[in-house]
Order: sequence, then structure tokens, then C-alpha cells
Amino acid sequence: MLKFIKHNMETISGIEIYPIISLLIFFLFFVGLYAWVFTYKKEKIAEMSNIPFNNDNAVEL
Repeated sequence: MLKFIKHNMETISGIEIYPIISLLIFFLFFVGLYAWVFTYKKEKIAEMSNIPFNNDNAVEL
């Protein structure tokens, strides 16, 4: 089955750029996510980590 798909892909001109673009998007997304995580304010992280322990938003049954 793969030989049929591979043969069809070889006949399309300019298709070799799509795997490169996909890899670049994948790489840039995770580099951006890494940068965002390490530049996030520590106070905000501490505040969000304590949200489950706050009783202000408790649901009454």
C-alpha cells in the first residue's frame, strides 16, 4: 500500500517542502511554549496552584 502512496507523492511537484514546514511549525511551537513557561511570573504560578485549596468557590449541594 505504501508504494502506491509514495509513487503518487513523487509526481507532485513542490511537495518536498511540506514536511519541512511541518517540522518547523512543530519545533517553533515547542520553543515558544518553553520560552513562555520560563518567563511566566512566579507569583501568578503560586496563585494558580492554590486555587484548588480556596474555599471561596466551594459548591454547595
